[in-house]
Amino acid sequence: MLPAFVFWSIGIGFIVVQTTLLPVLPQWLGRPDFLFILVAFIAYRFPWIPGIMLVFSLGWVMDVVAAIHLGFYPLLSLLTFATLKALAGKSRIRESTYQIPLVGVSYFLVQICFYFVYSLAMPDALPEWSWGQTLQRTVLMVVVAIPLFVLFNRLLENLRQRRAKAKSHRRRSVKVN
Repeated sequence: MLPAFVFWSIGIGFIVVQTTLLPVLPQWLGRPDFLFILVAFIAYRFPWIPGIMLVFSLGWVMDVVAAIHLGFYPLLSLLTFATLKALAGKSRIRESTYQIPLVGVSYFLVQICFYFVYSLAMPDALPEWSWGQTLQRTVLMVVVAIPLFVLFNRLLENLRQRRAKAKSHRRRSVKVN
């Protein structure tokens, strides 16, 4: 329960950064989607039920804060989570080999899907599709995902070790009495 709350708090922080600080930065600097990286990490490391609850709640918060049409962020977050979870569960390849590249591929595909859905919902408001810009964003996501995955893995391991130590300490104190 504690890891889910900690990562939910991190997700809320990412939403705040994405919606308030990143739009102020120059466009050429790039604006990575930190929440997408967190959703991918949750898909790789959390069980189905806590992961779905975490991803849906974060997508819903992002939808309320920044969406033009309600429902797109939770839907895309859940689809991304389910797809990555299914692919990661069936893979026989070592985790570190496929996780970051799969984040890049999935982000690229989500951008295409997002553009398609928005082109149906509001075709007049969308800028023209740019393959160069899409590939640039995808590469930025892969580069940013590397240190974030390392940080998230360490944090999750630390939280799980603390939990294991607390359980073993409680067992010893019960046996002594």
